[in-house]
Amino acid sequence: ICCLVFFRLLFGTLYPAYYSYKAVKSKDIKEYVKWMMYWIIFALFTTAETFTDIFLCWFPFYYELKIAFVAWLLSPYTKGSSLLYRKFVHPTLSSKEKEIDDCLVQAKDRSYDALVHFGKRGLNVAATAAVMAASKGQGALSERLRSFSMQDLSTIRGDGSSTVPPSVTVRTSSKQSQPKTSRSASEGTGSSGKC
Repeated sequence: ICCLVFFRLLFGTLYPAYYSYKAVKSKDIKEYVKWMMYWIIFALFTTAETFTDIFLCWFPFYYELKIAFVAWLLSPYTKGSSLLYRKFVHPTLSSKEKEIDDCLVQAKDRSYDALVHFGKRGLNVAATAAVMAASKGQGALSERLRSFSMQDLSTIRGDGSSTVPPSVTVRTSSKQSQPKTSRSASEGTGSSGKC
């Protein structure tokens, strides 16, 4: 199966893509039309293949038949893509062109309206999520600040011990190895400037 997929990729896609490039570069109208017909048929084949792969993959030689079909489309002797386009695709699309165009315009309008609708809903959801996250974050901040409240500090002073509760962490800077005391604290102890 890997060999067949490689064959289809190489001869069903890359080979026609290169010759389509050459047709555009040389501005040869005949070659350009030939490759455009191929790509239209190949697009229809790929669309149909999406559904047939589900239901017919069990069929004997299914993948080999697909490769043979792509080779038939490409062959300059059979001109399969040109034959299918002129006999079936062009007459069908010509007769249904107005209806297809109307459906495409409606689908485009509906998709734009749906995009705007879902865009507004998405922005509302994002705004709600941001407000909820901010309110939860503010609650966490107030909880953190509550651990440093005056009541907690008075409890520490009231114990007379120099231990710090586990919820409060003391950060020391490497520049300040010894704590500074204020003038009023040294005067209150009655010492003459010695700690």
